[in-house]
Amino acid sequence: MPQKLNGKDVLVKVSGPDNPGITSELMNIIKKTNNSLLDMGQSVTHGLLSLSFVINISEENDEHDHVLKDLLFAANNLNLTLDYKVVEPKAKSKKTEKFILNCVGVKPISAAFVCDIATILSQHGINIKRIDKVSPNLFKSLEISTQVPVGLNYQDVKAELLRTSNGHKVDVAFLKDDIFRRSKRLIVFDMDSTLIQTEVIDELADACGVGEEIREITEQAMNGEIDFNESLIKRVSKLKGLEASKMQGILDKLPLTPGVEDFIQTIKTLGFKVAVISGGFTFFADALKEKLGLDYAFANELEIVDGKLTGNVLGTIINAEQKALLVKLISQQEGISLEQVVAIGDGANDLPMLATAGLGIAFHAKEIVKKEAEQHMSHGPMTTILYFLGITDSAELI
Repeated sequence: MPQKLNGKDVLVKVSGPDNPGITSELMNIIKKTNNSLLDMGQSVTHGLLSLSFVINISEENDEHDHVLKDLLFAANNLNLTLDYKVVEPKAKSKKTEKFILNCVGVKPISAAFVCDIATILSQHGINIKRIDKVSPNLFKSLEISTQVPVGLNYQDVKAELLRTSNGHKVDVAFLKDDIFRRSKRLIVFDMDSTLIQTEVIDELADACGVGEEIREITEQAMNGEIDFNESLIKRVSKLKGLEASKMQGILDKLPLTPGVEDFIQTIKTLGFKVAVISGGFTFFADALKEKLGLDYAFANELEIVDGKLTGNVLGTIINAEQKALLVKLISQQEGISLEQVVAIGDGANDLPMLATAGLGIAFHAKEIVKKEAEQHMSHGPMTTILYFLGITDSAELI
């Protein structure tokens, strides 16, 4: 060999234009020798390959067994650059967990954002192992594979990521890279200000001429300032006498949240079950279930007598606790683990539902909800969540 390397661990780094067959040819050279492959990593950035691997040069090799010489010759023929150096055997490292940091921007991601994210991770002892662009065309998304020290205070990291996300208008999700990350099977939506871009009760209030006072109560309820049951009963009472026929006109004008239809179509194609669980009303939830092809819809029932609202709610109120309970019941009905459930909502009454699901996302939510929820999404359309689920094989989504 070029130098006495018997028994040594050697790190080989290969770079250059990427083409099919490179890894195969280089590994074939090692396969034909008595040398052991100990580690390897490979990535491609803008068509340029970066391949590295560690081999242990066998003690049994003789002077005619020039594996490095053969690798250098093959790399040259492939128009690649190859370097190598002796490395010490890898020391036993501290125990870590694998996490994926997904970053999705409405606009192309900047160097300033990457710098801020990398700095946060470094300051908390989180090591970046790999960075991949996952949006097909524009540079608007990254998937950062990391190793996180066991026992790390995640809340501190989350608070800093939230500030950076808001500052750069890039949505981020820090997800444990386990068997459940890409095996979600049920998506559960809140309706008002999540599936649709308005609060239905506010629209009803406008039709009844009590919009201002009901909106004030709605805002207090969504921020968790007053009990949801109390607020719902109080608001609905002010709708007494409204002609039920006016609900159809409101339904016809309900604005869907950007990306909702594409998001649901994609996940339904992949076999997901989809539900809406709302503190709103069945007339609207059932209509959206039909329009969007959802599997379940749960909401509150308005009492109607002689074609008019009585100001009463029938049956059990769908509040925060009921939302969480219904998530459990649907998952049991479908034979799906709660770890495989994704819950998406925006209000304080959604927090128990978000906490019950394996992945809870505060979607364009109130600040108090973003701080409490495990994950948040505040800038992009609903299709951004596909990246959080590891679904990136379709056309440009954002």
